[in-house]
Amino acid sequence: MGIGHYIKDIGRGKDGARALGRAQAADLMGLILDQQVSDLELGAFCIAMRIKGETPEEMAGFLDATHQRLNKVHNGQAPTVVLPSYNGARKLPVLTPLLALLLAREGVAVVMHGTATEDKRVSSQAVLAELGIDALDISASGAPPQVNAGETVFVPTGGLNAGLERLLSVRRVVGLRNPGHSLVKLMNPCDGPALVVSSYTHPEYLLSMSATFALTGQHALLLRGTEGESVADARRTPAMDVFKDRQTRRVQPPQEGSLVQVPDLPGPDAVATATYIQRVLRGELPVPQAIALQVQHILHEVKP
Repeated sequence: MGIGHYIKDIGRGKDGARALGRAQAADLMGLILDQQVSDLELGAFCIAMRIKGETPEEMAGFLDATHQRLNKVHNGQAPTVVLPSYNGARKLPVLTPLLALLLAREGVAVVMHGTATEDKRVSSQAVLAELGIDALDISASGAPPQVNAGETVFVPTGGLNAGLERLLSVRRVVGLRNPGHSLVKLMNPCDGPALVVSSYTHPEYLLSMSATFALTGQHALLLRGTEGESVADARRTPAMDVFKDRQTRRVQPPQEGSLVQVPDLPGPDAVATATYIQRVLRGELPVPQAIALQVQHILHEVKP
């Protein structure tokens, strides 16, 4: 079928492009996720949206299509938290697995998902493997994967939807983000209610992601994470906002002023990060204050 008619609307440049309605955006993303578009069309879509920028209505439509097509994780009645992990570690250790395991220790079901988008970064999946937690292979199991209270699972994006992983992989060719990179941080891959813990890297994404969460009514916690990860920066507590039923609450103000003390963090490699996480979980090292506060806010949302 192709998406040429949509590219004509969104591909007319920053000033000439026309925004799509929510239903149009859902149809467009559905064709992409079903892999009904050529590589050329997919690349054109990514470049056009990079220039134009996504509206909240478009992102809501993209989410509609995505939620309809995901191979979802069954979470039953367990209080559940979703942690997208796509950016990985560049200069700082990726402590998203620490956040996950701290929450699981409190009886929360934690679903992490992600895929490597840059070869030079250390992924959460690599750290989890060092901790003895292997990724779920959805394609190999006939029944939907399940997460239980007190458990952490990691699901590769390709297992959730192969077309979504294909969309993310365009970055390896053109070197630029596309709507898929925001989409994976907004979606709920579970078949039941869950709190999505999402992050942004630049202030403009704070505005667009906040507007999308408010429009869709999702239950989410949004913060400026560590190098784009959904875990608070261990060095300085960021602002945290909660979205629920189309209402927004600031639950954590940002830490102001100069840092009095910087936590002693490991290097970014997977082995050092896993060793650090194990020491924190055993109580040999303190939980960084910013992450401890994030855990408290998340528990308040899922276990009121």
